[in-house]
Amino acid sequence: MLLNLFRSGDFATAMLTLLLTLPTILLALSLHEAAHGYVAYKCGDPTAKALGRLTLNPLKHLDPMGTVLMLLTGYGWAKPVPINTRYFKNPKKGMALTALAGPVMNLILGLIGALVYAMLFRFLGSSDSSLVIAALLFFYYFAVLNVTYAVFNLIPLPPFDGSRVLLLFLPTKWYFGIMKYERVIMVIILIGMATGYFWTPIRAISDVLIDALMKLAFLIF
Repeated sequence: MLLNLFRSGDFATAMLTLLLTLPTILLALSLHEAAHGYVAYKCGDPTAKALGRLTLNPLKHLDPMGTVLMLLTGYGWAKPVPINTRYFKNPKKGMALTALAGPVMNLILGLIGALVYAMLFRFLGSSDSSLVIAALLFFYYFAVLNVTYAVFNLIPLPPFDGSRVLLLFLPTKWYFGIMKYERVIMVIILIGMATGYFWTPIRAISDVLIDALMKLAFLIF
């Protein structure tokens, strides 16, 4: 995202994009992690609450490298919320619900962004006001970044949230057999991120979801 704009030499657009996307990234990452912690708490695990992670304060959630990557590429991560599955009455179900909470939160935020964008476009889209244009760009980026972050985290490989959902569908022995290779898988993923191949399926799925949310939003407005 920003990386491509800086490479093109369009610094003015890059700075404007930075100003518009930074609040989105702070909200996307913070609400994602807070959702994990809240659902874990409702399932019986007080760990996140005890550590002050049931908050929207970005300073409690942000990982410096993950935040920078989110700004530059549109993909990144926050500090994982600590989860202790021993507190769950049903560890498999509790872990799956906790893992899904973050991506679901981002999809909800993406829908909200699409709805506000559609409403503004419908009623103020013909305006040439710079404020209206900035608002349209903000809510468009808000929808896109949240949907993309949800898809990114639903990858069914460790350490992503989607891998935790696999525990519901795989025998425990198989699941932990996969999880013991988490570090190796992470290295492969990082190589894929560096070469760019990793993003192709994520972008494709994200584009389909964003298009669907925008169409739904414009049907409503």
